[in-house]
Amino acid sequence: MGIENGARVVLLISNGPIKLKWTLEHTDYVDGEQFADRQVDGPFAYWHHVHHFEPLSQNSCYLNEIVEYELPAGELGEMAGGGLVHRELERLFKFRHRTLSQDCQAKAAYRVPPLKVLISGSTGLIGSALIPFLTTQGHSVTRLVRRGSQVANHDENARVTWDPYGPELEAAAIEGFDAVVHLAGDNIGSERWTPEKKKKLLQSRLKPTQLLVHKLNQLERPPAVLISASAIGLYGDRGTELLTEESSIGRGFLADVCDQWEESSRAVDRQIRLVNVRTGVVLTPRGGALQKMLLPFKMGAGGPIGSGKQYFSWVDIDDVVGGIYHAIITPQVFGPLNLVAPNPVTNGEFTRVFGHVLERLAIMPMPAVAARAMFGEMADECLLASQQVMPQKLMTTGYNFRNPELETSLRHVLGKFITTD
Repeated sequence: MGIENGARVVLLISNGPIKLKWTLEHTDYVDGEQFADRQVDGPFAYWHHVHHFEPLSQNSCYLNEIVEYELPAGELGEMAGGGLVHRELERLFKFRHRTLSQDCQAKAAYRVPPLKVLISGSTGLIGSALIPFLTTQGHSVTRLVRRGSQVANHDENARVTWDPYGPELEAAAIEGFDAVVHLAGDNIGSERWTPEKKKKLLQSRLKPTQLLVHKLNQLERPPAVLISASAIGLYGDRGTELLTEESSIGRGFLADVCDQWEESSRAVDRQIRLVNVRTGVVLTPRGGALQKMLLPFKMGAGGPIGSGKQYFSWVDIDDVVGGIYHAIITPQVFGPLNLVAPNPVTNGEFTRVFGHVLERLAIMPMPAVAARAMFGEMADECLLASQQVMPQKLMTTGYNFRNPELETSLRHVLGKFITTD
């Protein structure tokens, strides 16, 4: 692949129920100077995008991007949607440039040689954001996928197949990696918690973790670090108590699942540094809680849940990726790691800020009884539970948060930037 002439990339454009494939081909490649993208198939009548790099010093350069495009239906298409498309492209490029700048800062802050990283759960919310970040930083990534998966079929060297519920994983296939990031697990919020769903939630975390740990313990050249997913659900409903990695385990179904999940990872050989990342509510419009909330809030139907006084420990998707990367390459990080922003807010405050960013009223409350009627047990543990969690280890080991404030994070992930024009 790469960016040489003839290489292609396929993007999936999603806007609500509308999903389009956009196929681009790299052209005009000049090593160290430029490359361009031209549309092969997609939403535009014509698209040509040049990336030109101008050196400023030995360690810096200026990126100049030139985009030429035409909408379908000629002048009619321009009249109907030209203004909207231009604003959306402007929003997209502001987001890209801000992210690129932060990625470059991370590259400068963490001067490490290229690493070989194995990732399970690579198509999930976190995995799909982590992989492009790691490759941008110069590391090579291999996906651990189920047999028959269409992921990365174009490159057999980019994947290792396994059966996460069975013995199908050759130890030799995972030999020689510098780090393993284990993110596999069934989606907590995809459906109501029936007894069958709860069993699946537990087994989808225990079985794959047990198998992976067993195979890692057989390796002659094991990875230096295993990053194993967990969640702040481990703390249960704790009111206004300030929670750190030293806090005790709480009560409830999620707390029990996370406890068993982390315990299964602790069987890994002691020469492998283990980090259990306890993730908060991840803010990204690509999935999870924020994606579910977007439509009702845009329609003016959003509001606080229950009393609104329960704490909501959130984290920007870029800081999830950055925090995991920090854990991979920082030897001082081991054991439980709270992957949350340093500024937790109440549900009521989140609602107010979210509505402000979207320029919508957020005054339609959801009473606790209504939440329980709609979501059952999940409401008490995910929507009404209060968890004021602090990222103590990230802060004491020097992690620099990209988006530590809620409004900044929401504006970043939603592209709602404040213009200074």
